[in-house]
Amino acid sequence: MKGTKLFILSVFSTAFLSFTPIHKKVIIIDAGHGGEDMGANRNGIYEKNIVLNIGKEIQKFNDTQDQYEVILTRSNDTYSQLSDRTALINKLNPEMVISLHVNSSPKPESTEQGAELYTQNTDGSKKLADRISKKFNTLKIEEKNLHILRESKSPTVLMELGYINNTQDREYLTSEKGQKEIAQKFSEIFREY
Repeated sequence: MKGTKLFILSVFSTAFLSFTPIHKKVIIIDAGHGGEDMGANRNGIYEKNIVLNIGKEIQKFNDTQDQYEVILTRSNDTYSQLSDRTALINKLNPEMVISLHVNSSPKPESTEQGAELYTQNTDGSKKLADRISKKFNTLKIEEKNLHILRESKSPTVLMELGYINNTQDREYLTSEKGQKEIAQKFSEIFREY
């Protein structure tokens, strides 16, 4: 089964790269979780859906330019193993990887609010995190030993976009306005990188 998944990823990436102009840089957006892995949830709202919707908005927002190509590690509600995601990332050798997530805390209503960034122990990852932090005014940037950060060979950050159990964050992250603003900020980051 694992071999089949890797074969499909290989065919997809080969087909994709054959249609991508050589001068375009590749940027990967990893929408965390998916399928039966719901991620954090609150009042029937799931992290997996929030980050997929935002990932699609980022991709759609950047379709009209010709500097870079935004690729999603998943474009629907499916789950792929972390090892399959990092295999795809390393095969495509992107300019950067941003893994999107939504935070949660044990409290029913969190007083904590805002985005957090986790980096690899590389200059490229830390530079990317610094640029994102300036656009999003993040709460913190911290180096972490998470699979996608550890195994990705490209500059990679994992971003917690906000707290699902903070009403203000949740409403913003699920709103059309919030998702478009997030996509706009990422578009600016990509152009400036």
